[in-house]
This record gives sequence, C-alpha cells and structure tokens, in this order.
Amino acid sequence: MTILPVTLATAGFAALINMWLSMRIGRIRIKERISIGAGGNDRLEACMRAQANFIEYAPIVLILLALIELALGSPAWLWGVAGVFLVSRVLHGIGMDGWMPGRQWGIAGTMLVMLGLAFTALAIPWLAF
Repeated sequence: MTILPVTLATAGFAALINMWLSMRIGRIRIKERISIGAGGNDRLEACMRAQANFIEYAPIVLILLALIELALGSPAWLWGVAGVFLVSRVLHGIGMDGWMPGRQWGIAGTMLVMLGLAFTALAIPWLAF
C-alpha cells in the first residue's frame, strides 16, 4: 500500500479549514436568520466567497501534491509547499473579513504554490526522458 503522507496530512488540514470556513457562514446565517443565499448581507457574502474560493483551489493543489508525491516521494520541500498553501488559505479567509493584507498574502501564496506545483508537474515527465 502506498501512503502519501504530505498529501494525506494536507487533505486533513484542508478539511479542517473547510469546516472552519463553513462554521463562519453558519454562525452568520443563524444570527441574521438567513437560510438561503446572502440575503443582502455583505459579511455573509464575503464568508461564502472565502469558502467557495477555498473549494475552487484546494482540489487542484491536492491533486498536484499527490501526483508529485507519487513521482518523487515525500521530499521536505513538498511539506513546505503544502504548509504555505494551508497558511495562505487561512490568511485569505481572515482577509475576507476585512484584513486586506491577509487576503493579498493568501492569494499570492496560493498562486505561487499552484504555479510552482504546476511547473514541477510539467517538469517531472519532461526530465524523465
């Protein structure tokens, strides 16, 4: 059996971040009595977008992590990349509450991770020849 420790740990932490983002939405929904949509509530809309944005990026990053880890093993730098991604997603979520540096750093970190993983995934088969 092949275990991918970097991907597995990252997926576990990603699930916890997704739960945190979901709970923020739920608290606002209960407090403001909004069951569907954002109901014109800007804070609720921002929290919903933070979770949706997370769901848009997490799958491709996890897929890239898994495929790179299958190809190369679990090098230390891959742990670092996964950590940057997770911290970036938390910063983005906090940033969507109004702390603009968090949002900017979160976006930048996510994009850098995805770009680096994409180039690594492209380089692995290229360099294998």
